[in-house]
Amino acid sequence: MMAAPVEVTKASEVYINTGQTEGMIRHGAIIDKSDKICASVMIAEPHSSSAIHHHGKQDTVVYCVRGRGAVVSERGKKRQVLEKGDFALIPAHAEHQEVNEGDEEVEWIITRSGRVPVVENLDGWGKS
Repeated sequence: MMAAPVEVTKASEVYINTGQTEGMIRHGAIIDKSDKICASVMIAEPHSSSAIHHHGKQDTVVYCVRGRGAVVSERGKKRQVLEKGDFALIPAHAEHQEVNEGDEEVEWIITRSGRVPVVENLDGWGKS
């Protein structure tokens, strides 16, 4: 079986064209290139938060590049802080919200188990 070729996405080729949640900027990096995985860059402006959302059937791994942000989950009852170098696992269908309460941007690398990123925004915790 012949392997697919190695592909590189240069920083200048990263684009805004992925599932969006209000308050967050998501730049596609590795999108529609593999049946099993995709990756993007998420920027959270100071004093911002995303809509409450989940990623459907996709598991998500988050890596914090810079800043100090949080993932809120469990119907708003659990808040976990991510700082530079930290990882988080957000399981499929897990409702959550990204929060940046600080004065600096937060940058996360997002990797998901799917060809293209899925973002399903909700009207509140437990509401579709």
